[in-house]
Amino acid sequence: MPLEQFLERAEAPERSIAVLNRTEPAPFQLMIEKLFVEQDVSVSEGVSEEFEDDTVVLLEGDEVVASSPLRALQDTILMVNTDLFTTGTRSLEETTVPDVLDSLTGTLFTLRGYPESDTEKLLLVLISRYIEKRAYIEGDGTLRSSFQRLSRIEDEQGTKKVYQRVAETAADVHVYGQPGWYPSPSFSVVAHAGHGVDFQTSWFVIHDPPEGSDLAPAALLAIEREDEVWDGLWSYEPAFVADLLEYITTNL
Repeated sequence: MPLEQFLERAEAPERSIAVLNRTEPAPFQLMIEKLFVEQDVSVSEGVSEEFEDDTVVLLEGDEVVASSPLRALQDTILMVNTDLFTTGTRSLEETTVPDVLDSLTGTLFTLRGYPESDTEKLLLVLISRYIEKRAYIEGDGTLRSSFQRLSRIEDEQGTKKVYQRVAETAADVHVYGQPGWYPSPSFSVVAHAGHGVDFQTSWFVIHDPPEGSDLAPAALLAIEREDEVWDGLWSYEPAFVADLLEYITTNL
């Protein structure tokens, strides 16, 4: 079975997001609602004396499991676009993920890319770059990433810069996709090329830290179901990441 079998393992409790004590203009509330439209995460608005103004919380049932300032969502996803990442305008060091988003592990999303949506796919782009940052900061372990087309590494200046920087550390870097680009001797990555369905449709970024690291393994996996429509999730669950890596190293 292809990589999409791992999306069938998506398991997440019922989750919702609430914007509490909002003082920012109403369009920011609408932007958060748009970000999660048609997803398994509902968005509401409320008032609470327990939280500061303009706080966004993630709930599992009635329990708050994560919170972030609304400003953090504005700066990382609501008021930006993917050009920040593809051009390298936003550096690895500047890449952060608000706890409210980071904690949505195991939730299966269906997200559209441009031109159908200017914002939905950005959630996957942000998590991908965050995992790449983890590999860079750790400076060790293994980073495995799929681009569908290997030439995307050359075409996207920001992406190329990220992988050059990670490759300069002690981390082993492996990239996957359909052929069309091969790294130069000075670009220390291992390229895996193929034409099978996994190469054609998958987008994954997986960091497996070295034994003894304080970091948990991290993985994003998305499958392009149709043109610019993606099903995807991310996980820090060691067993899930281990099984995903075993499949990739055996079959790709």
